[in-house]
Amino acid sequence: MKKYKVMLAVLVLALASLACQTLVGGGDESFEMPELPEITEPSQSGGGDVQVPPTAPPVGGGDGFAVGGQTDFPLPEDASNVVSVGSDIVNFQTNLSLDEAMKFYLDEFGAIGYTERDGLTVTSDMTFSMVFDGHESGKAITVQGVDLGDGTVNISIALVDI
Repeated sequence: MKKYKVMLAVLVLALASLACQTLVGGGDESFEMPELPEITEPSQSGGGDVQVPPTAPPVGGGDGFAVGGQTDFPLPEDASNVVSVGSDIVNFQTNLSLDEAMKFYLDEFGAIGYTERDGLTVTSDMTFSMVFDGHESGKAITVQGVDLGDGTVNISIALVDI
């Protein structure tokens, strides 16, 4: 249960960060990553410095993340700002209300044969969280939504071990 609370807290923080960026218009401007200097670390053998090149996560697919990404999870027709991380996580915004989003996933996942874990469904005025079983991987599917306050709802779907 503690693992679930920690995961939920991290997700809420991530969604709040996205919401703040959306509300203040972040992400509208073109951003260019500045060139990073090479980092040097002292050598363990007392010789010269070792050059350590900067690294970054892969962008645009593969095992990294993809904006406008591919997912096997069902998405509402108006899904926007779709970001997938590998094949296990997808995040997006929709104009559906929280209740409509919950109904959408109950219907869609029910049609596939997934079953809701009623005891783990949590709702409030601004959020919901649902868990479904039945995925071929044996993992549970979590669907979490947060009302962004501007007529959109941010939804995250993930395959997790619960």
